[in-house]
Amino acid sequence: MLWPQVTMHGHPWRMRKSSSRSTLRGQKGFSEIDLKLETVSQDALRRTIFPLGELTKDFVKKIAAENKLHHVLQKKESMGICFIGKRDFEKFLLQYLQPRPGNFISIEDNKVLGKHQGWFLYTLGQRARIGGLKEPWYVVEKDGVKGDVFVAPHVDHPALFRELLRTSRVHWIAEEPPAALVRDRMMECHFRFRHQMALVPCVLTLNQDGTVWVTAVKAVRALTLGQFAVFYKEGECLGSGKILRLGPSAYTLQRGQSRPRVASQGPGPDPAP
Repeated sequence: MLWPQVTMHGHPWRMRKSSSRSTLRGQKGFSEIDLKLETVSQDALRRTIFPLGELTKDFVKKIAAENKLHHVLQKKESMGICFIGKRDFEKFLLQYLQPRPGNFISIEDNKVLGKHQGWFLYTLGQRARIGGLKEPWYVVEKDGVKGDVFVAPHVDHPALFRELLRTSRVHWIAEEPPAALVRDRMMECHFRFRHQMALVPCVLTLNQDGTVWVTAVKAVRALTLGQFAVFYKEGECLGSGKILRLGPSAYTLQRGQSRPRVASQGPGPDPAP
């Protein structure tokens, strides 16, 4: 169903009401928001208008007013932490969070390299600025219980790469779960866990509780607990699951350790393998 054509700043727009329960990747307006749509209910998607494209916020609010969507007009503005501007990220967070001092520890020899003010200040894969060290070290694991942050000496260190993860119960958009996955208990598709990252070929293995194991065809850098793995197949966004557990890193596998250290961002439920 095509809605009336709207012209703004000389640009024609066609706003289409979504008639299906799925979302397609690659259409204008979807590339920026498909990592949000993967958690939306099917019923809501049926009544959703896409795309907003380059429409301004004020113009969208005007549409809302014409359709008597007063709760949209009254909703307060929200900002993500990425909008804090050019300032010291660590100092900004410590204005709101209590410091939890801990150690920077080398993943290779367990040597303490320095101190930090809280494991929650660091993201896997980022450079860890450790006082007294000129060479770059990168965060590869975090222990939210002991407060330790494990680091490695290269941006492409094998401790940063993993092939396996497990998600929470997956929210499927169109099918719950896809018929092919139910039939075979396994399914090839693609996934991503960060906005605009390249899609990664993978194999999903369905568990009885609705969670999935995700096995990447190629090891992925800086897989992170708490992020959402979003699944795609043939250009369609299928759904997502929160990353709850990570498999051993390439570094752990290279060393042949039988009990790999599992990255942890704090206490919480950890589903059994």
